Amino acid sequence: MTLRAFFLGSLFLALGLGAKTNVVVFLTDDQGWGDLSLNGNTNLSTPNIDSIGKEGAVFDRFYVCPVCSPTRAEFLTGRHHVRSGVYSTSAGGERMDLDETTIADIFSKAGYATGAFGKWHNGMQYPYHPLGRGFDYFYGFCSGHWGHYYDALMERNGELVKGKGFCVDDFTTEAMNFIDRAVKVEKPFFAYVPYNTPHSPMQVPDRWWNKFKDKKLEEMMRNRNPSREDRLHLLAALAMCENIDWNVGRVLKKLEQLKVVEDTIVVFFHDNGPNGTRWNGDMEGRKGSTEEGGTRSPLLIRWPNGIKPGTEVKQIASVLDLLPTLTEMAGVSDKPKKKLDGRSLVKLLNKPDSKDLKYLKSIVPRILISSWKSKVGARDQRFRLDYKGRLYDMENDSGQRIDVSKKFPKVFTRLTHEVNKYRNEVLVELGTDDRPFVIGHPDVSWTQIPARDAVPTGEIKRSNKFPNCSYFLNWKNEEDYISWDVEVGTTGIYEVELWYACPQKDLGAEIELSFQNQSLRTKITREVNPPLLTGFDRKTRTEGYVKYFEPKKMGKIRLKQGKGELKLQAIRIPGEQALEFRLLMINRVEEGS
Repeated sequence: MTLRAFFLGSLFLALGLGAKTNVVVFLTDDQGWGDLSLNGNTNLSTPNIDSIGKEGAVFDRFYVCPVCSPTRAEFLTGRHHVRSGVYSTSAGGERMDLDETTIADIFSKAGYATGAFGKWHNGMQYPYHPLGRGFDYFYGFCSGHWGHYYDALMERNGELVKGKGFCVDDFTTEAMNFIDRAVKVEKPFFAYVPYNTPHSPMQVPDRWWNKFKDKKLEEMMRNRNPSREDRLHLLAALAMCENIDWNVGRVLKKLEQLKVVEDTIVVFFHDNGPNGTRWNGDMEGRKGSTEEGGTRSPLLIRWPNGIKPGTEVKQIASVLDLLPTLTEMAGVSDKPKKKLDGRSLVKLLNKPDSKDLKYLKSIVPRILISSWKSKVGARDQRFRLDYKGRLYDMENDSGQRIDVSKKFPKVFTRLTHEVNKYRNEVLVELGTDDRPFVIGHPDVSWTQIPARDAVPTGEIKRSNKFPNCSYFLNWKNEEDYISWDVEVGTTGIYEVELWYACPQKDLGAEIELSFQNQSLRTKITREVNPPLLTGFDRKTRTEGYVKYFEPKKMGKIRLKQGKGELKLQAIRIPGEQALEFRLLMINRVEEGS
């Protein structure tokens, strides 16, 4: 980058210009801080991801939430996840309240093409769906944990489709096509690429697995508790990380081919700590933990027109900061109506190593909160207070081994106060969740109603202890049923599609779908008996396997606007069980009447 280009970029930042600046955001799932060669891991190589930081900025202390949905919500809104209504990772608790403004809302309003490609995990039914949260285009899946990564059932703008090959490769191709289309019509783009790996199941193409399956790991690259390492899980995770790097490289190359590198901000970060026990810089904790290892993520930002290569930011920062930072960098002036919890990092990007006293005084010291369920901790520039009330000096004890609360009582008191303040002012905003699942919103004709969001009765059970990609089986009794608490947005005639599996010996079940005083019945007459999708895992999974289900048109039903129980019941079961149930697709074909 020339000095003139950098000067112009800085001028754009200062003046709030640059509305033509594109944005690409990579977010990976369960990749730890230590899973990059940039951070010192010699067991793998991530040159493409590393290049984002080398050619732009690296944040040394960047923090996210301990698990998936909260981090995504905080990125999208710039607000603490509980403020936006997110308190879980499934069954509706992953949804952001509808009065929240997302970063996609802001860029869309500014005239950008907006697309999301991969794991959404912040609501499935419109208007919680990506297309209801500011995105023009969506390809991927709306649930969290996904049970199979090859030729998997995906969604493209509300339509269920079969994916092409390994899902991360597939998401990348779709994102590249989106960017290509936007450039061709000379429209700025905001591309959100939330990959779902290295989250389990541990599946990765042979190209990368063959490199790692027999790999001798560096002795210095062991976890602080090496006896807890699972070699196959670890090797698969590293292979998946290198696949991610390859796909990031594909996008970076596409930007070069389209000659938009200078005009594009590229961001890379993770959603939480690693999903297994492996090297992570001697940090305490992993995914699900509010400690350093569960919440510290790399943050790499490249923008040739505005960020000097090799920039290092030492100050602590948060995923909450990305919305105000990216909108300011791109010159997008619209702001969310609700107060943000994050702050712009532009000053840090402009003068990260400045010795100017005026500048240093402008950088307000901050305290970041790490929160999940009832566990709340706090982090300032030097110290971390864990959820048990233990204080650690992170500059001299990065592994959180020595409690220094008695040595630094003022620090302990200050951070404890912030934790209590968060509990009293933020956590209290999360009340009882009475948000129904929406069917037939006026703005769209389609609605997906999965097993994930349902409540089973009787002996019906889930295929998977993780509900996100589960289906129902053991449906043996006519008294048992599956139900959803729903709200129909528009009165009309709806066509219903049942995605099921049923072997020959169990054919003949009669299934009824009902809502309020309306019902629809169908008989299962066609065998759908697919095998479980096994044989793809590099490590034996703890979660359940999935299968390919097929749709059956049940017919049409009149649904009246309003709230109630949507109920699926087997009126007659001639075999051992009625069927195995995956989801309903409900499409409005006629409005009103």
